[in-house]
Amino acid sequence: AARRFGGSHVVLSDPDRSFTYRKLLQSVYALTGLLGRALPASQRAVGLLLPTATVTPVAFFALHALRRIPVMLNYTAGSANIASACRTADLTHIVTSRRFIDLAGLQEVAALLEQQYTLLWLEDLLPKLGLGLKLAAVWRARRPAPDGDPNSPAAVLFTSGSESEPKGVVLSHANLHSNRCQVRAVLDFTPRDRMLLCLPLYHSFALGVGMLLPLAAGLHCVLYPNPTHYKHIPELIRTHAITIFFSTDTFLNGYDKAATAADLASLRLLVAGAEALKPSTRKAWLERFGIEVREGYGVTETSPALSANTPEFDRPGSVGRLMPCIEARLQPLEDGAEQHGRLFVRGPNVMTGYWLPGSRRALTPPADGWHDTGDVGVFDADGFLTLHGRAKRFAKIGGEMVSLAQIEQRVSDIWPEHRHVVCAVAHPTRGQQLVLITERPDPDLNGLREALGAHGIAELARPRQLVPVGTLPILGSGKPDLRQAQALAESVLH
Repeated sequence: AARRFGGSHVVLSDPDRSFTYRKLLQSVYALTGLLGRALPASQRAVGLLLPTATVTPVAFFALHALRRIPVMLNYTAGSANIASACRTADLTHIVTSRRFIDLAGLQEVAALLEQQYTLLWLEDLLPKLGLGLKLAAVWRARRPAPDGDPNSPAAVLFTSGSESEPKGVVLSHANLHSNRCQVRAVLDFTPRDRMLLCLPLYHSFALGVGMLLPLAAGLHCVLYPNPTHYKHIPELIRTHAITIFFSTDTFLNGYDKAATAADLASLRLLVAGAEALKPSTRKAWLERFGIEVREGYGVTETSPALSANTPEFDRPGSVGRLMPCIEARLQPLEDGAEQHGRLFVRGPNVMTGYWLPGSRRALTPPADGWHDTGDVGVFDADGFLTLHGRAKRFAKIGGEMVSLAQIEQRVSDIWPEHRHVVCAVAHPTRGQQLVLITERPDPDLNGLREALGAHGIAELARPRQLVPVGTLPILGSGKPDLRQAQALAESVLH
């Protein structure tokens, strides 16, 4: 990309600094020299505990230059999940920053990690950058990188831990670049575009589509570390004349309340992923700003993009058509419905395999290349995919299968101004019953049940308990934390 677009082309920036391709490559090789001295030769995987800022791609590619595997640690996952990820990846060293730890309030997490791992603080490494390493970095940045194995691991990311202990997802260079090309085949990007990325880089959507795609395509990508700064993000879009923005439904609802039409006037492509896009969110952005939100879909294991609505082919309520070169099949559910089923996919972007907890980096590949997404969906006659929630997020009540995601959607239709999560808990006679956790203050259960009936929801599928909360438990990616929500629902009933 540096040769194609020129070394002086500005490609990356954050609030503190800006990088041309030349400066980025020189910084990568400078850090390569420092890390090469600090890391033992035997350590193949190295943790990255860093924010969405320019330092992260520099460290990411520096580890590549050393033929090491960057392990992207989710700093919002809590100490238990972070410790689990470190054990699964069999880490000994973690690259991080004191400034980041202080600003993110992660001092306790860092103290716990330091008891078992060597933390390589960037603030301690950089003063050791002498003239020799600087000259070597300039020289290496002007030469082609040596060839590598495209099927070797390029990154390890961890599943969200929203339903079970996180698994390490091993993505190869071929996986990530295949997906980058798949996305570019259906969405229009040019070097004149400017992208804003404020999603965390431990999330595959941010890493693959948000960081790697613009770096390879010559887009200027502006990085910002906190997607919950709802007032500041629209200001950044206006200041940097951002044309392309990726986000989630949860965060879009926050920006909607803080932004003006002038803030967002430069946007030409807005894609929502990571969680279902609510019709109320789509409607609000269209009515307030004249911007159509395109919904996409993917999972960590597919690098991540699987499908997307585009300006040319858009069907609201669906997650669009599959990306090129992806095969799909639907496995029927036990309720016998023929139209929808559990989605399996196969293609060049599907991971090489999992590192499972307790396996010490033993690779578990997908059977025959097919990955079970765990999502339930249906394809229409034109190939548009509509999702009906997670296969695990179906409750069996009175012998009937009930989609928790569908009930959440109907509740959102009735109370669109608040967020909600539906959980299933054990019931002594019905098998399971539904509990609604909602941010709506003073919710009326009887009124909600009547309204759900008017929306065609059967009596047995209507929540029987309400749990009002100030704020839903949310993961750093913006998705609801289903494990915490389930624990909350069960604790209230017991």
